[in-house]
Amino acid sequence: MPLDRRAQRLLDMLAAGGSAGAEATAAARREGLRALAQMADRPGRAPVRRLEAPGPGGAVGLDLYAPAEASDGPQPALVFLHGGGWVAGGAETHGGLCGRLAEAARLTVVAVDYRLAPEHPFPAAFDDALAAVRWVGDKAAELGIDPDRLAIGGDSAGGGLAAAASAALRDQGGPMIAAQLLICPILDLAEESESRRALSEGFFLSRATMDRDVDAYCPPPLDRRDPRLSPLQAASFEGLPPTLLHTAEFDPFRDEGTAYAGRLKGAGVKVEETCHAGMIHYFYALAQAIPYGEAAATAIGAQLRGLIG
Repeated sequence: MPLDRRAQRLLDMLAAGGSAGAEATAAARREGLRALAQMADRPGRAPVRRLEAPGPGGAVGLDLYAPAEASDGPQPALVFLHGGGWVAGGAETHGGLCGRLAEAARLTVVAVDYRLAPEHPFPAAFDDALAAVRWVGDKAAELGIDPDRLAIGGDSAGGGLAAAASAALRDQGGPMIAAQLLICPILDLAEESESRRALSEGFFLSRATMDRDVDAYCPPPLDRRDPRLSPLQAASFEGLPPTLLHTAEFDPFRDEGTAYAGRLKGAGVKVEETCHAGMIHYFYALAQAIPYGEAAATAIGAQLRGLIG
């Protein structure tokens, strides 16, 4: 399918403004993503509560989004890890998406404000993700959450963090995860897929931006085959939770998402895989510029609710 015309319009505007590949510092990367979300997404609901979980590097901030209408009793929940290349992102860039997922899935979304690189390189974000999930699991009753319906998810770099955390929780005794939701995840920092080679220029994320993000989070000589960095490099995929995996046709990370889904299926894990035709990376959080993104996020939330009940 051709590139979606609204996505193409956004890419043309970003190119004309000199945005592509221009964010040479972490501060510029953060401001660029924040400004894009402000311009291209619909205003999101503010989180209903700001919480803190103890973490290995200090308190980990958590933003709790609750649906306007909820059933009685403990609610299902999604611990969500935002994208932004481990360098950027947070409530200002993903609040709209978190609110839409909370409404569509009729569950509580707990968004993790994990530490960012380069100030906090690997394994800071991974450690914060684990600490947050464990704390939510431990405090489920106080938070009104059903611990048997606790999902983990994320987009882009956060999708990779979610996948890595799922595997660690499987190996370290829980809490048990009912499902994982991975949206355009980055799953392999060790190998370059065909889609990454073909779509690294002109499709929202430039090769220069991707390389800077990776170097900031896991500078050499770190082994990027470590499954905490590259879940696709894991030795085993057995016993991982049922997975909803969403990729985009014009996303550099499309192929590693497809490969990960294949590994899960080969290990007997239930997987529902969707490739969004004509879409680019981050489309799901650009509802103002790309209306399909809002419809897709709503459908993803309903799909998650159907999976975890």
